[in-house]
Amino acid sequence: MLKISKSIKKLSYDDLDDNIFHYKYNVKHLLSLIKKGIDKEDPRYLSSYRSFEGEVFENYIYEKLLRYADENDEITGFVLKGFHQNKNRPNANSLSISEKQQIVYRTKNKEIGEFDAMFTTKSGELYFVEMTLVRSVLKLRKRLRKKKALLDTLFPDYEVKSLIILNDGATGIKQFPSYCTVWQTEEFSALEVLNYILDSSEKKIEPRRKYKSKKSIEASSLKPSSFRYYNTISWLTKKLRSTKKDTISYDFLLSQTVQRYHDLYNKFYIGYARFDAIEPMLKSGLELEGDQRVVVAVEKKHSDEIVVTFYIHISRKKLNLYSFENGSWSLEKKDPYGVTITEVYHINKMMDSSYELSLDDVNLVISKLASLRAS
Repeated sequence: MLKISKSIKKLSYDDLDDNIFHYKYNVKHLLSLIKKGIDKEDPRYLSSYRSFEGEVFENYIYEKLLRYADENDEITGFVLKGFHQNKNRPNANSLSISEKQQIVYRTKNKEIGEFDAMFTTKSGELYFVEMTLVRSVLKLRKRLRKKKALLDTLFPDYEVKSLIILNDGATGIKQFPSYCTVWQTEEFSALEVLNYILDSSEKKIEPRRKYKSKKSIEASSLKPSSFRYYNTISWLTKKLRSTKKDTISYDFLLSQTVQRYHDLYNKFYIGYARFDAIEPMLKSGLELEGDQRVVVAVEKKHSDEIVVTFYIHISRKKLNLYSFENGSWSLEKKDPYGVTITEVYHINKMMDSSYELSLDDVNLVISKLASLRAS
């Protein structure tokens, strides 16, 4: 069990260099608000300052963890990022450092997972670290499942765990999964860093120091198992539709191995329906060609409920997601640069006419999933 150090608990600066002042912070908007004299209680100021404070907290804790790892006998390797690591070109299908100086796993040109910090232990554990100042950790808990499933897939020889670092007063801590260790620090303030940014002449700081120890490792040194993101999602679609007994194979869908993939992908694509066949159900109001494809998926909610959702490409970079929420259909416009756009594009190219679903087929899947939830 990893125990929080007194230095991290109390957020002491005593054992830190001045590295915290050398990080690049996204403060353009905050500085413009300060220049305009916006009141510090104004929602715009509070939102911008909290975002900045979260950045500082992450860098501060990362610097503390560098030192903690060096002194902790259980930790065998700590992944370097930012100016501490060597400048390596990001590679597909591997861990690397992003332009934002985060530890990421990318497939082709898309980032699939992002991690604040990462380290290994003598016990064969791989920890990914999440550090945040948010009071409610609901959204954080939702993100954990995908990140763990990704690392379980990439590094099957490790036992994947997570270290969560929060401020005192955060709610919902007891609802974290058993693989999580939670540390709570005292209240954090980023005012010293903000004051330095506002007037760097008032504080003389030491040059930044690249931290190296015998435990320091590059992200690329953690070699993942062979995993092809898009090949796997194609295989899942084919296997789900390979049964002749039902519209999709529910035994395959609910198997332990496939559900781990469901945690990772969040949705599996099971076919497509013609727009004119599915529009009476969706009532989207879109004016599209009747034979345009609507990609049908089974999505796993945070509650573990599996539901049917629909994706409609309005254009190459415009994708609408329709899901049934609280008794009615809801619309979400997907990130034009996100991985879902490329997933749907990829799966659409793969599916021939044998993957077409009628409205009756879709309703059968909806009904079957509802009965499985009830049983």
